[in-house]
Amino acid sequence: MSDAAAVVHVVDDDVSVRESVQGLVSSAGLRVEAFTTARQFLDKCRDEAPACVVLDVNLPDLSGLEVQDELAACGIHVPIVFITGQGEIRASVRAMKSGALEFLTKPLHGEELLAAIRQATAGSSHGTGRRRRAHAAVSDPLIGETPAFKSVMDRVAMVAPTDSTVLVLGETGTGKERIAHAIHARSRRSSRRIVSVNCAAIQPSLIASELFGHERGAFTGALHQRLGRFELAEGGTIFLDEIGDLPAETQIALLRVLQEREFERVGGNQPIRADVRIIAATHRDLSACIAAGTFRKDLFYRLNVFPIHLPPLRERRSDIPLVVKHFCREYAKRTGRQVRRFDEKTLQRMNAYAWPGNVRELQNFVERWAILSANGVDPLDETWFASATSQPEADSGEQAPDGTVDFRHYVASIERNLIGRAMAAVGGNQAEAARRLGLSRGALLDRLRKYGAPAA
Repeated sequence: MSDAAAVVHVVDDDVSVRESVQGLVSSAGLRVEAFTTARQFLDKCRDEAPACVVLDVNLPDLSGLEVQDELAACGIHVPIVFITGQGEIRASVRAMKSGALEFLTKPLHGEELLAAIRQATAGSSHGTGRRRRAHAAVSDPLIGETPAFKSVMDRVAMVAPTDSTVLVLGETGTGKERIAHAIHARSRRSSRRIVSVNCAAIQPSLIASELFGHERGAFTGALHQRLGRFELAEGGTIFLDEIGDLPAETQIALLRVLQEREFERVGGNQPIRADVRIIAATHRDLSACIAAGTFRKDLFYRLNVFPIHLPPLRERRSDIPLVVKHFCREYAKRTGRQVRRFDEKTLQRMNAYAWPGNVRELQNFVERWAILSANGVDPLDETWFASATSQPEADSGEQAPDGTVDFRHYVASIERNLIGRAMAAVGGNQAEAARRLGLSRGALLDRLRKYGAPAA
């Protein structure tokens, strides 16, 4: 939905602030309604929740924090941008832990406020706030009836009621984040939030601040104190996706959180307790990363308390028709269009395909089929099945469809992968790479020649 369709509510008893914010939001092309008291806002919100609310902490009838609690009790989840003239840190910490999007102090900076509002309206489904139960955190159901899939769900059921750290392993597109949400939704922490962080998507220089927050003046551009993802997840769960891409210096800080259950903000010197459950995930082979010197062994042992390995789609092929049916229903619900049924030949071709992109690739396949067939185009095209990835089992060293494994090819692929990662980690320094791999420099040179890499 466009920004113009999004409604922003402003709640402040100070007429000058209220009108100023109202004018700022209107100038950005957003619809806006203003309220003087908390009760006025709550009465309106129960009928139709906005895409975002700009909420003063100090109101004459209820405090902003009490409004936040009342919304949560009613199952109304609206992105909240708190504003206050006091800059009270304790209140801001409580507000952010309870799900506030941002906490800004007066006098307000227009661009900063608009950036927070745009973030809220962009993330709000259909441009409006949503009524939903906090424990209904799984965006899509987990579909499957094969023994491999049921084994995964059995492990989810076993570990969810505990506070144990979970390491979810699996190829790209297998649904690692959905498993994390399923664990959180079935845990005693389900009434609190789950905060997701993609460690590969954040610049290495910024990830410590993103995870642990920073103090004002901690570095150039740190104009305000910022709460990190661990503080925002207080009492709930933090999901660290692509943990294998975490920079070395941040790995040390994360290790402290796992060992001591505390951390410090960047630029701070006061330890902060972390009552947070940690779920990590990666598509990487962490053993290979450890051998290459890019991942700490002690951190791996701390994360690997309860591993869950997600099988690739090619190892649970009989689930493909169920997953296809689910995605067809979802597409029809989202667009209001019925999806043309897959013919038997297409289903057979889909079942024989290796699906290197796993469930995510299958979802894209179904959507492409739906769009083309709805426009009278013969959907299926053999280019949809990429020949270059038709046998990923052999490349990864896993079983081919007939159950056989080329042992020499498997060992060579692992060795080539380890050497490549080691060379990349040390910037091509052969002596250092050889040291990390436990080889002589001559042995490393032999292998570089063997695999077609330049020896010098």
